[in-house]
Amino acid sequence: MDHSHKKNKLSKEQYNICFEGGTDAPFKGKYWDHKETGTYYCVCCGNALFHSFDKFESHSGWPSYTKPCSPDSIKESEDGSVGMRRIEISCGECGAHLGHVFPDGPPPTGLRYCINSTSLRFEEKE
Repeated sequence: MDHSHKKNKLSKEQYNICFEGGTDAPFKGKYWDHKETGTYYCVCCGNALFHSFDKFESHSGWPSYTKPCSPDSIKESEDGSVGMRRIEISCGECGAHLGHVFPDGPPPTGLRYCINSTSLRFEEKE
């Protein structure tokens, strides 16, 4: 898929993470320790991805959530890029890379959606 039209809207770092497979450094992203109430959206297309009430402290250095806003918010695919099998998470609307999901999260889902801050935009709930 050609994402060159998005280069004009995104910073170089946002484009690298969302469309070239980059990643935030741990404990450096804007939202890893963010505690406000609201919704996290895709920085590329504005799709609602995660609610703050599903965010938890994973001690991983990345924002982590137990579930997406809806099953259609994200897409999952297998990723073997770093010599291990992982499940990649991308935006259900535009396909932007968001992060990965791991089976080591808290109840009720037991999942940890580990997301790059750079791929997110937050809107506080009024």
